Amino acid sequence: MFINRRDRRLPARPGAAIRQTRQLREDVAFLQQHLRNVVVLQLPGDSSRVLVTGDYQARVMTSSASGDTGNSFGWINYDLIASGKFTPHINAFGGEERFWMGPEGGQYALFFPPGKPYAFDHWQTPGMIDTAHWEVKSQSPAEVSYAFAGSIQNHAGYTFHLGVERTVRLLDRKATGERLGFALPEGLRSVAYETDNSITNAGDSAWQESTGLPSIWLLGMFKPSGQTAVVTPFVAGKEARSQITDDYFGKIPARNLQIHDSLLLFRADGKARGKLGIAPGIAKAGAGSIDLANGSITVLLYDIAPAGKYVNSKWEDQKETYKGDAVNCYNDGPLEDGTQMGPFYEVESSSDAVALKPGESRRYRQTTMHFEGDAAALQALATQLWQLPVDTVRQFLQQK
Repeated sequence: MFINRRDRRLPARPGAAIRQTRQLREDVAFLQQHLRNVVVLQLPGDSSRVLVTGDYQARVMTSSASGDTGNSFGWINYDLIASGKFTPHINAFGGEERFWMGPEGGQYALFFPPGKPYAFDHWQTPGMIDTAHWEVKSQSPAEVSYAFAGSIQNHAGYTFHLGVERTVRLLDRKATGERLGFALPEGLRSVAYETDNSITNAGDSAWQESTGLPSIWLLGMFKPSGQTAVVTPFVAGKEARSQITDDYFGKIPARNLQIHDSLLLFRADGKARGKLGIAPGIAKAGAGSIDLANGSITVLLYDIAPAGKYVNSKWEDQKETYKGDAVNCYNDGPLEDGTQMGPFYEVESSSDAVALKPGESRRYRQTTMHFEGDAAALQALATQLWQLPVDTVRQFLQQK
């Protein structure tokens, strides 16, 4: 999420203590009470579950590695959903993977109408990725597909006529190991799912850089804790630091961000707003998090085009409109008036932007994985994923 939080007046509540741990069955029952389309994906004899809804644009709301009574990983905005109302500017329903499109700001912004300044009063999430109900195309026990057709006008006045398709597919343990490229350590419970996303140019003219190109943007909202850190790998090198942005909402203090040779550790406690951006030239698949409080690891796998054109979402007229981030991480926190949308933290990835001819499509896939286990199993996994000692994370989080 790239909201200018210094100028944000979203409906929010005082930052009070909020229950962060729920069983999956509680989230399922709640969403079934308030929504029309709730799908729970599961495989026979497997404890993994994935909860999806077409009411919120084929959004993965949450998942569990331990069945109906297992920990539910996604952050869900109970208050907003229960209200049954839409809010101005954005409906932050939550969910651990939602489909958006970029850019958010800039000359080709999808979130600002033509002729309006980059100010919050004019910022609006397009309806097709905020309030629209997407229809189910097909469904099986472990897979559900959705489709939607619509149009979006950008800040430059160009209208994109789009067809969007999105499939959510639950993966078994064998497929999970194949995606990672190694066998899972013993003693881990897991849930993993792939989303297969595509946008199609449904208009009668080719998209051009000079009038703007959209990208696919996938954002995950997860539950924070004082013992959770986001882990983001990148390609080490002399120029790497210049391709890491850590001052979107003011410089992130050293207490909350630690930069190693090829890893970023970012505090995900939901208490201090901050955002990271990783340029495609150094971005790597495998951003995720370690939650020491609940004994879990999350990891996301996605495609990166190092030389691709990535949209710039900053709220300003830009000199380089196609030099944006491939990976982003966000930690939520209170606004100046003490209110807060979450708390939550986000891990986000984006596709590059492609000039599609009429009828052409751009496909982008991402895999989200959660693992639970004892300290030894988690250490074995953290080593395989990131060559990262869990004690390094613990020491980072203990910094004052």
